[in-house]
Amino acid sequence: MAVAETQLYAKVSNKRRSKSASALLECLLTKGFPAHIAQKALAATGQKTVEDAVKWLHSHCNDPSLDDPIPQEYALYLCPTGRFHNHLQEFWKESKRQCGKNRAHEIFPHVTLCDFFTCEDQKVELLYDILKRVGDSFSHSFPATISLSLHSSTSYLGFFIGDSHANILKEFALAFSSEAAALADCHVKPCLKQLHLTLAHKFYPHHQKTLEELAKHINPDETCQWVAALYSRDMRFVHYQTLRALFQYKPQNIDELMINTGDFIYIDPRQQSDVSEGWVIGTSHRTGCRGFLPENYTERANESDTWVKHREYAFVTASRLVPQSENGLNVRLNGEGHNPNMSRSVTNVLSLQNATLRRGVLVMRHGERVDQVFGKSWLQQCLTADGKYYRADLNFPSTLPKRKDGVKHYECDPPLSSCGIFQSKLIGEALLDQEVAVSYVYSSPALRCVQTAQHILQGLKLDQKVKIRVEPGLFEWTKWEVGRVIPNFMTLTELAEASYAIDTSYRGNFPLSSLAPSESYEEYVSRSSAVIRQIITACPSKGKGVILIVGHGSSLASFTRPLIGLPARDSSDFAQAVRKIPSLGMCFCEEVKEENKWQMVNPPVKTLTHGANAAFNWRNGIVED
Repeated sequence: MAVAETQLYAKVSNKRRSKSASALLECLLTKGFPAHIAQKALAATGQKTVEDAVKWLHSHCNDPSLDDPIPQEYALYLCPTGRFHNHLQEFWKESKRQCGKNRAHEIFPHVTLCDFFTCEDQKVELLYDILKRVGDSFSHSFPATISLSLHSSTSYLGFFIGDSHANILKEFALAFSSEAAALADCHVKPCLKQLHLTLAHKFYPHHQKTLEELAKHINPDETCQWVAALYSRDMRFVHYQTLRALFQYKPQNIDELMINTGDFIYIDPRQQSDVSEGWVIGTSHRTGCRGFLPENYTERANESDTWVKHREYAFVTASRLVPQSENGLNVRLNGEGHNPNMSRSVTNVLSLQNATLRRGVLVMRHGERVDQVFGKSWLQQCLTADGKYYRADLNFPSTLPKRKDGVKHYECDPPLSSCGIFQSKLIGEALLDQEVAVSYVYSSPALRCVQTAQHILQGLKLDQKVKIRVEPGLFEWTKWEVGRVIPNFMTLTELAEASYAIDTSYRGNFPLSSLAPSESYEEYVSRSSAVIRQIITACPSKGKGVILIVGHGSSLASFTRPLIGLPARDSSDFAQAVRKIPSLGMCFCEEVKEENKWQMVNPPVKTLTHGANAAFNWRNGIVED
């Protein structure tokens, strides 16, 4: 293809392929939509088609903010495409798998040209015209390849753009911002500092070396077409977390939120403290409605998943017309030869790591507890007038184990529900199917944890072979206890007499008397770190046996993070993370003995997800009106 033809193609490809925004607006007005609402729908959907806008309007018919004059926020990014983009995506995937999610994973690979700014809905079309006009004026001076050099620090990894090429991009950004200010009345701030393409940001320092090794497999000279893309986001939810619905949920109460699979939900972490355990309150991206929803129906999404791409300008340079041989794709970085097939290289590294794995530690939250279903007054619901226990609902356990002080202490030390017992057995059976060899079992002294451990062992068919070591140090953060007092737990003798597989000879590292009511977060972190070290030391390192620890929602972070060398979370972040851990939520760490370290890997079994099942009275709606 000749250069002139390619440039012509670039101009055509950058033209809008649908009706103009004004024509789209006219179509919506003829359908009876008010002008300001129609413009809002077009801005929210990228002004692409009437169908998209109408669908948005129908979905938002109950949106309480539909009439609010709140504009979208816009940003101009320079984004890579082609092989270079594919290698960046491989890096995103592998860095997340090996080192966990960092700030860079929230957004796709890009170079920021103009940071977020607001634009009135009726003036957005002017931004499209400005982008095309400025793009055309810079198309001849745009570099054939952009010079990129890898830069690394303890909290940042990315490519810096060379000065000569960066200056051209800065001039492009400045021209766009100047015209946007003059024509669309937008206050746009172009990025005039060091231009960069971030690979990783705000990661743990001990991950720096691993990330650098992964980055070496990215060839910055790889074939790439750069596009200047205009994105928008809802400015109301900038500081919110974004969740993605895994399942459909139909509300059972008026204050609950209807969600479909794939929906995005915005939640404000600051508003979750008073919400019942296992629930969150959020706003649907699809409908704009707000309400409660079960948290285990969702997963964390990326910040940019809800952004809308409006228009893009593709820079086509003459160098892209030169065909490249597939045999010439091997690149050299720092004088060393590398295969650009990143997946293969990473697989080799992982295979080497997997060969050195040894022991495992499986930390798990207990199963569903009765007060989680029936509330704090559950005991009053199933006691007769003379104080005897009876099964008021099939989800109450059929019996309660005997304890010397009668049933009153169950209020602060509740048992598993029937579903919780089933959940625990199901997890044990799944571990058995995966041939997980559990050699040691430790449990918090809370009855729900002991019962969970017992039924997991039954599912594993190990309840006659492996004993449960009750470790008081595994109890949750005492500040969260009702009444700020330590519950009266069942004694080892009482648990053994109730037919639980208890190791009555085991003496805990932290006696019950050492658990302080309302302990500080620092005290809890210190206790958790000490007890996990003592458990690891007490269990012989020979063989590949798994140490099962059954604790609380707080246990997953407080016991695994010190094991893999991560610092404790901030107390507020810790509380938010714990709220998201469902019944039988689990983390799995494996020992890399040759490197004298532990690493977190995928648990050996799948997650357990199920929906709510409300109480039902056959009279209501069946017999009575």
